[in-house]
Amino acid sequence: MNTENIHLTKKDFSLFYNDKKYKLRVNMETKKIHLKTNNFSVFYGNFQAVKDVSLKIKRREVTAIIGPSGCGKSTLLRAMNRMNDLIPDCTAEGEMIFDETNIYNKKVDVVKLRKKIGMVFQKPNVFPKSIFDNVAYGPRIHGIKRSELSDIVEKSLKQAAIWDEVKDCLKKNALAMSGGQQQRVCLARALAVKPEILLMDEPTSALDPKSTAKIEDLISELEKNYTIIIVTHNMQQAARISKFTAFMYEGDLIEFGGTQKIFNKPDKQATEDYITGRFG
Repeated sequence: MNTENIHLTKKDFSLFYNDKKYKLRVNMETKKIHLKTNNFSVFYGNFQAVKDVSLKIKRREVTAIIGPSGCGKSTLLRAMNRMNDLIPDCTAEGEMIFDETNIYNKKVDVVKLRKKIGMVFQKPNVFPKSIFDNVAYGPRIHGIKRSELSDIVEKSLKQAAIWDEVKDCLKKNALAMSGGQQQRVCLARALAVKPEILLMDEPTSALDPKSTAKIEDLISELEKNYTIIIVTHNMQQAARISKFTAFMYEGDLIEFGGTQKIFNKPDKQATEDYITGRFG
């Protein structure tokens, strides 16, 4: 085939060949999906904590996962960057697709995966090191040159909205900071390796209302550049910050959809009962 007369136009996704126009079928919805699960399950020994969950997470949106304690939401979140691999007798079945690859394929490099899918935990888990060394930790182990670290640390702390508070005390031990400050340093540490997705496991449950508001404001700002998936017990928080909500109960994904619909007109009675406080 002579390719000299072939060209594509972004405007209408058409192909021109020898002055003839051919329509292309481009699934733009698929392009928006950043991570998805297909019949995905997690087991602790013989106990099935997550049951055949199929879910599509959209790029650069905030998705909240809600449900009562023990429903499997944190287990599902940790499965998204294979943190559950660290738990003895924890196994997974089904597919978790990221970058067109099932991340549970044996060939997947887990270290590289966790660079692309970062995580912020329920309780701030700063290292007993300086603020600078906490944020620089990830870039260092990934081979970033020392000369570049200062810029990365500054940018990450600015993204986490804590630079102005710590710029004059970067050598201070991070453990000496308040809980809210520690959590933002943890967020800066996650951002320093330039992830695509941020997983947040109840990141404000141990914080005071003022610190919680700062983290929520940060999430709203960060979603412009990152896909964010947050597990929360706080339904008001889910309603405030998320675009999509998944409700889980006893390991099952009961309902998933736009947050406004989930909270105002859910399809499932179980979802309505949970949202209205009839069970939990």
